[in-house]
Amino acid sequence: MAQTIFHAADSRGSADHGWLQAKFSFSFAGYQDRARVHFGALRVLNDAIIGVEVGFGEHPHDNMEIISVVLEGALSHKDTMGNVASIQPNEVQVMSAGTGLQHSEFNDSKTQPINSLQIWIFPKERDIKPRYAQKFFDPTARINKLQALAAPSDQAGDALPLNQDAWIHRVTLETGKDLAYTMHATGNGVYIFVLDGAVTVAEQALGKRDALGIWDTKDFTLQPSKDSDVLLIEVPMEF
Repeated sequence: MAQTIFHAADSRGSADHGWLQAKFSFSFAGYQDRARVHFGALRVLNDAIIGVEVGFGEHPHDNMEIISVVLEGALSHKDTMGNVASIQPNEVQVMSAGTGLQHSEFNDSKTQPINSLQIWIFPKERDIKPRYAQKFFDPTARINKLQALAAPSDQAGDALPLNQDAWIHRVTLETGKDLAYTMHATGNGVYIFVLDGAVTVAEQALGKRDALGIWDTKDFTLQPSKDSDVLLIEVPMEF
């Protein structure tokens, strides 16, 4: 029988630094909850709003898969691998931090805040050479079907490569258009995060920014009661 854990949107940790407002699905920085440290290999899911003309200065990472999904605005990125980029809505960035890198993230706009998600996934292999990838994903290609944003390096195809047996999908569901999801491997779980709308999974109703972790099952069905935008993060539950 499927196991589930429900995380209501308003149960997330939070931080308000004026220029930065963030919600934390799992323990992060000043928000610490022993019951919400990670979901399998998924360590961080931060939902942040960054004010105008501000950002994060250069800071280090190592041995972590770091995925950025921009929902609104444009995130300027620089790193010690020599990458300089602007991440726009419908674009996704993946950094395999490996042996170590430093990067900065900034909102260059004078008028528009940024809303972005940052996802951290524990890596499969430690101390690999750091790498960077970024791609635009056509939003029309995910209407009522799963769009793979990131996948294991040896199975990535059109998705961005991850140094973990993990998959990240996004789907835009129209009201009443149910969608089945099948796990890629035994022992995996999926963290379902509703960006917008309302869906039911395993008899649990989910609204905007609600989440449901589900595991010990081969498949499940997303049942939207209104037009919905959903992110699905499949990870090994043991790693």
